[in-house]
Amino acid sequence: MAASGTDFRSILSLDSELNHIQDVDLLLERILQEARKVVHADAGSIYVVERNRNLGIDVEKLVIKYAQNDTMQRSLPAGQKMIYSVFSVPIDEKSVSGYCALTQRLINVPDMYRIPGTAPYSFNSSYDLISGYKTISTLTIPLVTADSRLMGVIQVINAKDEQGNAVPFSLEDEFLITHFASNATTVLQRAYATRAMILRMIKMSELRDPKETGTHVNRVAGYSVEIYERWAYRRGISGIEREKFRDTLRMAAMLHDVGKVAISDLLLKKPGRFTADEYRIMQHHTLYGAALFDDSQSEMDNICREIALTHHENWDGSGYPGWIDPVTAKPIKTDSEGNIRGRAGEEIPLTGRIVSVADVYDALCSRRVYKDPWPEDSVLQEIHGLSGTKFDPEMVDVFFEILPNIRQIQALYPETEPV
Repeated sequence: MAASGTDFRSILSLDSELNHIQDVDLLLERILQEARKVVHADAGSIYVVERNRNLGIDVEKLVIKYAQNDTMQRSLPAGQKMIYSVFSVPIDEKSVSGYCALTQRLINVPDMYRIPGTAPYSFNSSYDLISGYKTISTLTIPLVTADSRLMGVIQVINAKDEQGNAVPFSLEDEFLITHFASNATTVLQRAYATRAMILRMIKMSELRDPKETGTHVNRVAGYSVEIYERWAYRRGISGIEREKFRDTLRMAAMLHDVGKVAISDLLLKKPGRFTADEYRIMQHHTLYGAALFDDSQSEMDNICREIALTHHENWDGSGYPGWIDPVTAKPIKTDSEGNIRGRAGEEIPLTGRIVSVADVYDALCSRRVYKDPWPEDSVLQEIHGLSGTKFDPEMVDVFFEILPNIRQIQALYPETEPV
């Protein structure tokens, strides 16, 4: 399909829209979605460069972050997301995306099944056989910064004409996607800078508490967004409102345990379970975390405070810290005996109820100094059994509805990432 002035104007208007997305993962998903729209592509994938150090040598690879496919999505029930394989691609000449990353050049292939024998790259059709979807035309473009640093690769698949037939991508498409990729890279750099600042805060916690790792907080944040999106879909919340809120939620969820920086090393690095007194001291991390965001400057600060304070509250009111002012540590609500009353039911903010499920699930699935990872069946049984006591029953229902998405996030952020 030929490009038009309307297509180019839409790219220009996208700049401001993308700039409003602060989180890297959500921005990557949106960049892929909009890149496909720009060139009328039925499907596509977006990869990011991951750098690992092996025997003193930096090794780079492309790792898929998001895949989209309109044809396959239409076959799914309403509100359900497409699940895709998580894999990495070497930056070399063997694949189209690897060659694009290696040369930092756009590659337009009219038919992946008819790649000339003189081309250095080839096409692995096994993915088509597994999915039942035929890849024909592809347009692959690198995301390169002004100082020539490769950030990733966008690959859009199967341009569609007005009758819905797969056709080659045109020269006009190449022009549009090149301009779009340039703008998207600039926005992506800003988002990575924001992510880096958040991860530095978490790194402080990690230096104090070995359990508070970057992969753990990314998983908890990813689970939280998936739970929220499904909950919001159930409630009929508009797509615009969902996208705005999930951006803030994802970053705030990463900081759920930032208050642990104020807890003594004697507790954080204790190689075993806490005593009752130690556990009571440890509970104060919720207050310390909330107090960090007490001087609110934005909605982000409000959500960070809310999550830090309430993600250990229980649906039945037995959690902590309860109705207490995080700055003064004075009770706000007490029971008949003068004890601080726990928050219960919908007294717990939505964000706290979401992150509670996400955090416990990841903790049970992860190795700790005092325990091995639980088998998945045992974890799921535990989550289900705590519905109505520890967890909001609706959040548990939503969690099980989106379990395939939860597993996919685990694959995206494994505890250890082999080179």
